[in-house]
Amino acid sequence: MLSASSLPYIEASVPVLRAHGGEISKVFYRNLFDSHPELTQLFNMGNQAAGTQQQALAAALFAYAANIHNTDALGPVINRIVHKHASVGVCPAHYPIVGQFLIGAIKEVLGDAATPPLLNAWDEAYWLLARQFIAAEKKLYDANGLQPGDLRQMKVLSKTATSDEVSTFTLGCMDGSPAGPFIPGQYISVVATLPTGQSQQRQYSLSDAQGLAHWRISVKRVTQQDAAPAGEVSNWLYKNIHPGDILLVSSPFGDFTPALNKTTPIALLSAGVGITPMISVLNTLAQSKCPRSILFAHATRHGATHAHIEDVKAAKNKLPGMVMHTFYENPRPHDRLEIDYTQQGRMRLDPAVITAFSEGFFYLCGPHAFMQVQWKNLIAAGVSPHHIQREVFGPDLLEQLA
Repeated sequence: MLSASSLPYIEASVPVLRAHGGEISKVFYRNLFDSHPELTQLFNMGNQAAGTQQQALAAALFAYAANIHNTDALGPVINRIVHKHASVGVCPAHYPIVGQFLIGAIKEVLGDAATPPLLNAWDEAYWLLARQFIAAEKKLYDANGLQPGDLRQMKVLSKTATSDEVSTFTLGCMDGSPAGPFIPGQYISVVATLPTGQSQQRQYSLSDAQGLAHWRISVKRVTQQDAAPAGEVSNWLYKNIHPGDILLVSSPFGDFTPALNKTTPIALLSAGVGITPMISVLNTLAQSKCPRSILFAHATRHGATHAHIEDVKAAKNKLPGMVMHTFYENPRPHDRLEIDYTQQGRMRLDPAVITAFSEGFFYLCGPHAFMQVQWKNLIAAGVSPHHIQREVFGPDLLEQLA
């Protein structure tokens, strides 16, 4: 618990972080990477270039200060970050470094306003949270029999295009043994050694049923869009990795794990490459010919960008309770209404469809704007927010806290 002497300073920081959190984050990352360039391998440098990583840190700082009296509200966020940290090998030795540069950034940006009592309060608050992360990460590592940064070699068994933008990579163990267990919805980190010599890790959802001999990931090739740079790792995978090649990957992590052992309805709502964890869930349900009521709704631009069509069709043949809704924003002339897709435009489920599944759980995965809209529509239709889970890591994870 934060000390009584520090609490007023953290409370007073809420409006300060609203105004200056973004600048503090920028200064923090700049100084951290200047002094410890080796740490860039733990961060998505594409997100750094786009500014989203800085936004995430600013949102996290603000949410922490704003919820200092209700830290239990941060539990889901902390759990999400713990899994992400474990997937890239964060260890206790990283926390003093981060703390040093975070407090330094607060001091640099706030100047004279960063009094010693304020900095001491934030140092205390930082370590209160850091110890929570360290303990949770140790528990997660221990539960999986891992040390921070453990990676394994896996052979690429196949590489298949599942849309114009997405390719699947099937991975197997080097000795031919089963790839190992995971929970549908989880992801693995993949290590890429870029032409610059820099190592980068990216997380890709496992996109096939659990219990198979192999793992499968589905990768969208990210092209440059306005100010957003092209995806270094996704393009490296497309250009350089082929069947027979070896990839370094982490064990599976992630807490976006739809409950598969219930009898209540389940609704899987996705857009774009957000379909990948949903396919893992769907294929696992299809394996057991699950009798549950299943809503599978997906949105994409048109037929050429519609990934994993064959998986969805095969699952539909095995799942008598499955209802499909497919939205094409801009169908091509030869995309067939009621065959390839059910509605034109962006996803907006009919309230009657939502109501039919309202006793179950809704799982969302896709771009930020997509999940915002779906969340609002579900709430408006009477779905409890406790029955909605999103697969997201970034500033929007903190929206309802901040």
